Amino acid sequence: MYFQIVHSTTYTYPNLVVLSPHLLRLRPRSTGEQQVLDFDLKIVPQPSGLNQILDAEGNSVVRCWWSDTTLTTLAVTASSQVITTCTNPFSFLLEPWATHFPIDYPRSLVTVLFPYIHQDLDAVATQLAQEIAIAVKSNVVDFLMRLNQRINQECHYQIRETGQPWPPWMTWTKKQGSCRDFVRLFMAACRGMGLATRFVSGYEAGDPEHEQTLHAWAEVYLPGAGWRGFDPTMGVAVCDRHVALFASAWPQQTNPIEGGLQGSQGTPSIDFQVSVKTMESPDEPSHTNS
Repeated sequence: MYFQIVHSTTYTYPNLVVLSPHLLRLRPRSTGEQQVLDFDLKIVPQPSGLNQILDAEGNSVVRCWWSDTTLTTLAVTASSQVITTCTNPFSFLLEPWATHFPIDYPRSLVTVLFPYIHQDLDAVATQLAQEIAIAVKSNVVDFLMRLNQRINQECHYQIRETGQPWPPWMTWTKKQGSCRDFVRLFMAACRGMGLATRFVSGYEAGDPEHEQTLHAWAEVYLPGAGWRGFDPTMGVAVCDRHVALFASAWPQQTNPIEGGLQGSQGTPSIDFQVSVKTMESPDEPSHTNS
Protein backbone atom coordinates (compact mmCIF):
# COMPACT_ATOMS: atom_id res chain seq x y z
CA MET A 1 0.00 0.00 0.00
CA TYR A 2 1.20 3.53 -0.80
CA PHE A 3 0.86 6.32 1.75
CA GLN A 4 1.11 10.09 1.43
CA ILE A 5 1.32 11.55 4.92
CA VAL A 6 1.47 15.15 6.10
CA HIS A 7 1.96 15.73 9.84
CA SER A 8 1.92 19.36 10.98
CA THR A 9 2.42 20.70 14.49
CA THR A 10 2.32 24.37 15.48
CA TYR A 11 3.27 25.67 18.93
CA THR A 12 2.10 29.17 19.87
CA TYR A 13 3.78 30.61 22.96
CA PRO A 14 2.19 33.32 25.14
CA ASN A 15 5.48 35.27 25.26
CA LEU A 16 8.74 35.51 23.37
CA VAL A 17 10.89 32.41 23.96
CA VAL A 18 14.30 31.06 23.04
CA LEU A 19 14.25 27.42 21.95
CA SER A 20 16.68 24.84 23.27
CA PRO A 21 17.77 22.04 20.91
CA HIS A 22 14.85 19.87 19.78
CA LEU A 23 14.54 16.21 18.76
CA LEU A 24 12.13 15.43 15.90
CA ARG A 25 10.92 11.84 15.55
CA LEU A 26 8.90 12.25 12.36
CA ARG A 27 10.73 10.28 9.66
CA PRO A 28 9.11 6.88 8.98
CA ARG A 29 11.49 3.98 9.37
CA SER A 30 12.75 1.90 6.46
CA THR A 31 12.66 -1.90 6.85
CA GLY A 32 12.11 -4.91 4.64
CA GLU A 33 8.33 -4.38 4.79
CA GLN A 34 8.25 -0.56 4.79
CA GLN A 35 10.23 1.79 2.57
CA VAL A 36 10.36 5.59 2.59
CA LEU A 37 10.11 6.86 -0.98
CA ASP A 38 10.33 10.55 -0.09
CA PHE A 39 10.60 12.64 3.07
CA ASP A 40 10.53 16.41 3.50
CA LEU A 41 10.78 18.37 6.73
CA LYS A 42 9.89 22.06 7.01
CA ILE A 43 10.67 23.99 10.22
CA VAL A 44 9.70 27.62 10.80
CA PRO A 45 11.71 29.48 11.95
CA GLN A 46 14.51 27.68 10.14
CA PRO A 47 17.08 26.20 12.54
CA SER A 48 20.66 27.41 12.44
CA GLY A 49 21.81 23.80 12.65
CA LEU A 50 20.29 20.39 11.92
CA ASN A 51 21.57 16.84 11.69
CA GLN A 52 20.09 13.37 11.41
CA ILE A 53 21.22 10.75 13.90
CA LEU A 54 20.42 7.20 14.99
CA ASP A 55 19.40 6.88 18.62
CA ALA A 56 20.46 4.01 20.90
CA GLU A 57 17.52 1.89 19.73
CA GLY A 58 18.23 2.35 16.02
CA ASN A 59 15.61 5.01 15.28
CA SER A 60 16.16 7.92 12.90
CA VAL A 61 16.06 11.25 14.77
CA VAL A 62 16.52 14.82 13.55
CA ARG A 63 18.25 17.11 16.06
CA CYS A 64 17.96 20.84 15.39
CA TRP A 65 18.90 24.03 17.19
CA TRP A 66 18.55 27.80 16.93
CA SER A 67 21.06 30.56 17.72
CA ASP A 68 19.32 32.63 20.42
CA THR A 69 16.39 33.39 18.11
CA THR A 70 13.37 34.80 19.98
CA LEU A 71 9.98 33.71 18.67
CA THR A 72 6.32 33.23 19.56
CA THR A 73 5.56 30.28 17.23
CA LEU A 74 7.26 27.10 16.08
CA ALA A 75 5.81 25.18 13.10
CA VAL A 76 7.01 21.72 12.04
CA THR A 77 5.62 19.92 8.99
CA ALA A 78 6.77 16.44 7.93
CA SER A 79 5.66 15.11 4.54
CA SER A 80 6.28 11.45 3.73
CA GLN A 81 5.66 9.02 0.90
CA VAL A 82 5.86 5.42 2.07
CA ILE A 83 5.20 1.98 0.62
CA THR A 84 4.24 -0.97 2.86
CA THR A 85 4.28 -4.56 1.63
CA CYS A 86 3.28 -6.85 4.52
CA THR A 87 -0.07 -8.28 3.41
CA ASN A 88 0.15 -11.35 5.68
CA PRO A 89 1.29 -10.50 9.24
CA PHE A 90 1.51 -14.22 10.11
CA SER A 91 3.98 -15.15 7.39
CA PHE A 92 6.70 -16.35 9.78
CA LEU A 93 8.04 -19.52 11.39
CA LEU A 94 8.75 -19.40 15.10
CA GLU A 95 11.65 -21.21 16.69
CA PRO A 96 10.32 -24.54 18.08
CA TRP A 97 11.05 -23.47 21.67
CA ALA A 98 9.14 -20.18 21.24
CA THR A 99 5.70 -21.47 20.23
CA HIS A 100 4.43 -21.96 23.80
CA PHE A 101 5.01 -20.44 27.23
CA PRO A 102 7.25 -20.22 29.10
CA ILE A 103 9.53 -18.32 26.72
CA ASP A 104 13.17 -18.82 27.64
CA TYR A 105 15.24 -16.44 25.53
CA PRO A 106 18.92 -17.46 25.16
CA ARG A 107 21.28 -15.49 27.36
CA SER A 108 22.69 -13.55 24.40
CA LEU A 109 19.18 -12.38 23.48
CA VAL A 110 18.27 -11.53 27.07
CA THR A 111 21.21 -9.15 27.21
CA VAL A 112 19.95 -7.28 24.14
CA LEU A 113 16.25 -7.45 25.02
CA PHE A 114 16.53 -6.70 28.75
CA PRO A 115 14.91 -3.21 28.62
CA TYR A 116 11.98 -4.65 26.65
CA ILE A 117 11.29 -7.40 29.20
CA HIS A 118 12.15 -6.25 32.71
CA GLN A 119 10.35 -2.95 33.22
CA ASP A 120 6.83 -1.59 33.47
CA LEU A 121 5.54 -4.81 35.05
CA ASP A 122 2.02 -4.55 36.48
CA ALA A 123 0.18 -7.01 38.71
CA VAL A 124 -3.25 -6.38 37.13
CA ALA A 125 -1.89 -6.77 33.60
CA THR A 126 0.04 -9.90 34.58
CA GLN A 127 -3.11 -11.49 36.02
CA LEU A 128 -4.97 -10.71 32.78
CA ALA A 129 -2.11 -12.26 30.81
CA GLN A 130 -2.06 -15.43 32.89
CA GLU A 131 -5.81 -15.89 32.47
CA ILE A 132 -5.49 -15.60 28.70
CA ALA A 133 -2.44 -17.89 28.57
CA ILE A 134 -4.41 -20.62 30.38
CA ALA A 135 -7.37 -20.17 28.03
CA VAL A 136 -5.20 -20.60 24.90
CA LYS A 137 -3.19 -23.50 26.40
CA SER A 138 0.01 -21.42 26.44
CA ASN A 139 0.14 -20.94 22.65
CA VAL A 140 2.11 -17.71 22.16
CA VAL A 141 0.54 -16.46 18.91
CA ASP A 142 -2.97 -17.31 20.12
CA PHE A 143 -2.18 -15.48 23.36
CA LEU A 144 -1.13 -12.31 21.51
CA MET A 145 -4.23 -12.24 19.32
CA ARG A 146 -6.58 -13.02 22.23
CA LEU A 147 -4.99 -10.25 24.33
CA ASN A 148 -5.21 -7.86 21.38
CA GLN A 149 -8.89 -8.60 20.82
CA ARG A 150 -9.76 -8.60 24.52
CA ILE A 151 -8.48 -5.03 24.95
CA ASN A 152 -10.19 -3.95 21.72
CA GLN A 153 -13.55 -5.48 22.67
CA GLU A 154 -13.71 -4.67 26.38
CA CYS A 155 -12.15 -1.18 26.50
CA HIS A 156 -13.80 2.00 25.23
CA TYR A 157 -11.59 4.13 22.99
CA GLN A 158 -11.28 7.83 23.80
CA ILE A 159 -9.23 10.60 22.20
CA ARG A 160 -6.59 12.07 24.52
CA GLU A 161 -4.13 14.07 22.46
CA THR A 162 -1.59 14.92 25.16
CA GLY A 163 -0.15 13.32 28.27
CA GLN A 164 1.77 10.14 29.01
CA PRO A 165 0.06 6.72 28.91
CA TRP A 166 -1.91 5.72 31.96
CA PRO A 167 -0.57 2.93 34.20
CA PRO A 168 -1.76 -0.44 32.84
CA TRP A 169 -3.86 -1.24 35.91
CA MET A 170 -5.78 2.03 35.49
CA THR A 171 -6.64 1.37 31.84
CA TRP A 172 -7.89 -2.14 32.54
CA THR A 173 -9.81 -1.06 35.64
CA LYS A 174 -11.48 1.84 33.84
CA LYS A 175 -11.96 -0.24 30.67
CA GLN A 176 -11.20 2.86 28.62
CA GLY A 177 -8.31 4.88 27.26
CA SER A 178 -6.46 6.21 24.25
CA CYS A 179 -4.42 4.09 21.85
CA ARG A 180 -1.24 4.68 23.87
CA ASP A 181 -3.01 3.57 27.07
CA PHE A 182 -4.10 0.34 25.36
CA VAL A 183 -0.57 -0.24 24.08
CA ARG A 184 1.00 0.17 27.50
CA LEU A 185 -1.55 -2.30 28.93
CA PHE A 186 -0.75 -4.76 26.12
CA MET A 187 2.99 -4.34 26.73
CA ALA A 188 2.68 -4.90 30.48
CA ALA A 189 0.65 -8.07 29.92
CA CYS A 190 3.25 -9.40 27.48
CA ARG A 191 6.12 -8.54 29.80
CA GLY A 192 4.29 -10.29 32.62
CA MET A 193 4.61 -13.45 30.52
CA GLY A 194 8.28 -12.81 29.76
CA LEU A 195 7.80 -11.51 26.21
CA ALA A 196 10.00 -8.65 25.00
CA THR A 197 7.74 -5.80 23.87
CA ARG A 198 8.19 -2.24 22.67
CA PHE A 199 6.02 0.84 22.01
CA VAL A 200 5.59 2.04 18.41
CA SER A 201 4.31 5.39 17.17
CA GLY A 202 3.09 5.91 13.62
CA TYR A 203 0.02 6.11 11.42
CA GLU A 204 -2.69 3.71 10.27
CA ALA A 205 -4.79 3.78 7.13
CA GLY A 206 -7.88 4.89 8.97
CA ASP A 207 -11.08 3.73 10.61
CA PRO A 208 -14.28 5.77 10.20
CA GLU A 209 -14.94 5.43 13.94
CA HIS A 210 -11.60 6.98 14.93
CA GLU A 211 -10.27 10.45 14.28
CA GLN A 212 -7.12 10.31 12.17
CA THR A 213 -4.12 11.29 14.25
CA LEU A 214 -0.78 9.94 15.38
CA HIS A 215 -1.37 6.30 16.28
CA ALA A 216 0.36 3.78 18.55
CA TRP A 217 0.71 0.01 18.73
CA ALA A 218 3.08 -2.60 20.18
CA GLU A 219 5.75 -4.84 18.73
CA VAL A 220 6.65 -8.18 20.33
CA TYR A 221 9.96 -9.93 19.73
CA LEU A 222 9.16 -13.48 18.60
CA PRO A 223 12.23 -15.71 18.07
CA GLY A 224 12.26 -16.77 14.44
CA ALA A 225 9.91 -13.96 13.42
CA GLY A 226 11.62 -10.88 14.85
CA TRP A 227 9.61 -7.84 15.92
CA ARG A 228 5.92 -8.31 15.02
CA GLY A 229 3.26 -5.63 15.46
CA PHE A 230 -0.06 -5.87 17.32
CA ASP A 231 -2.61 -3.06 17.51
CA PRO A 232 -4.94 -3.44 20.53
CA THR A 233 -6.89 -0.31 19.58
CA MET A 234 -7.96 -1.91 16.30
CA GLY A 235 -7.73 -5.50 17.54
CA VAL A 236 -5.54 -6.59 14.61
CA ALA A 237 -2.05 -7.77 13.79
CA VAL A 238 -0.08 -5.01 12.07
CA CYS A 239 0.38 -5.34 8.33
CA ASP A 240 0.50 -2.97 5.35
CA ARG A 241 -2.14 -0.61 6.75
CA HIS A 242 0.29 0.76 9.36
CA VAL A 243 3.28 3.08 8.90
CA ALA A 244 5.80 2.99 11.75
CA LEU A 245 7.76 6.05 12.82
CA PHE A 246 9.54 5.17 16.01
CA ALA A 247 9.92 2.26 18.45
CA SER A 248 11.19 2.22 22.01
CA ALA A 249 11.05 0.27 25.25
CA TRP A 250 9.76 3.49 26.85
CA PRO A 251 6.63 5.23 25.48
CA GLN A 252 7.92 8.70 26.41
CA GLN A 253 10.86 8.14 24.06
CA THR A 254 8.53 8.12 21.04
CA ASN A 255 7.16 11.67 21.37
CA PRO A 256 7.28 13.17 17.84
CA ILE A 257 8.73 16.51 19.02
CA GLU A 258 10.79 16.98 22.16
CA GLY A 259 12.70 20.01 23.37
CA GLY A 260 12.90 22.76 25.95
CA LEU A 261 12.72 26.54 25.87
CA GLN A 262 13.67 29.59 27.85
CA GLY A 263 11.56 32.60 28.74
CA SER A 264 8.06 31.12 28.57
CA GLN A 265 5.55 32.19 31.21
CA GLY A 266 2.56 29.98 30.64
CA THR A 267 1.53 26.96 28.60
CA PRO A 268 1.77 27.12 24.80
CA SER A 269 -1.18 26.19 22.62
CA ILE A 270 -0.56 23.24 20.30
CA ASP A 271 -2.29 22.56 16.99
CA PHE A 272 -1.96 19.10 15.41
CA GLN A 273 -2.94 18.26 11.84
CA VAL A 274 -2.48 14.80 10.31
CA SER A 275 -3.46 13.89 6.76
CA VAL A 276 -3.10 10.31 5.52
CA LYS A 277 -3.85 9.40 1.89
CA THR A 278 -3.69 5.75 0.87
CA MET A 279 -3.51 4.06 -2.53
CA GLU A 280 -3.18 0.46 -3.61
CA SER A 281 -0.73 1.69 -6.26
CA PRO A 282 0.70 5.12 -7.18
CA ASP A 283 -1.58 5.38 -10.23
CA GLU A 284 -4.87 4.89 -8.37
CA PRO A 285 -7.00 7.66 -6.79
CA SER A 286 -6.12 8.29 -3.16
CA HIS A 287 -8.37 7.85 -0.14
CA THR A 288 -8.00 10.61 2.46
CA ASN A 289 -8.23 10.38 6.25
CA SER A 290 -7.53 13.69 7.97
